[in-house]
Amino acid sequence: MPDIFYLISKWWKQMLAVIILSLITVGIIVFLQPDKYLSVATALPASSTSADKARIFGNNPQELYTSFGNPDDLDRVLGTAQLDTIYLATCDEFNLWDHYKMGEKGQAARSKAAKLLRKNSRVIKSEYGELKTKVWDTDKNLAPQLANTLMEKLNSIHQDIQNESNRITLKSLEQGKEKLQKQVDSAGGKLSLSRLAALSDQLQQYEKLIGEYQLIVDTRPSALIIVEKARPSEWHDKPNRLLILTATALLSFIFTLLLALVMERRKKA
Repeated sequence: MPDIFYLISKWWKQMLAVIILSLITVGIIVFLQPDKYLSVATALPASSTSADKARIFGNNPQELYTSFGNPDDLDRVLGTAQLDTIYLATCDEFNLWDHYKMGEKGQAARSKAAKLLRKNSRVIKSEYGELKTKVWDTDKNLAPQLANTLMEKLNSIHQDIQNESNRITLKSLEQGKEKLQKQVDSAGGKLSLSRLAALSDQLQQYEKLIGEYQLIVDTRPSALIIVEKARPSEWHDKPNRLLILTATALLSFIFTLLLALVMERRKKA
């Protein structure tokens, strides 16, 4: 096998030419690419018991309940982030088809903008059990707004999901109270005092439960606890031109060295 230093000393001009040509080509490409700024929003999962009536109105001490969920609670949120829902809603809020210069309007532009936003975004669970929404954008002031909005959309969706059972229960209680009230009204003065007292007590129980569930539904406990909102970045994150050019030079050197080795073997053959 030929000595590496011998190959370099013999073929250095050709190797240098290839490396310089590669650097020029790749350099033109990466310097024509626009700078993209990264913004990151961070949240923790809220406890699933935050929407539980027993936590607020029960007799157990509040210390028995934690405000935070566990990292496994984020799996459902990550599943939702795979859908187009939050990206389409964010596109509608910011008219991103204009920002991305789609050159068209309507549903087609909306879908393309959502796909591009999704391509420039990441929703991940960190090694510390945090939920992070990352957005890269050419506008350093828009990037944090998009990251924060994606986080808010995820929180809103899961707020509605975890509150749905309370809304159903509230509706059933209201229907039960209405039915009982009609029974009292239709009976008029025909009911005995004991029966009337029992029905009145039931109505009071209904009113108490309705008030409790109404409070929870109106409160809409958060599914995510925002730890840090996304902020504008002063320095672009993509493309990393120095890293790309360094990798290009290294790969070009290895390629030309292997090519020189092949040429030397052909000569000896």
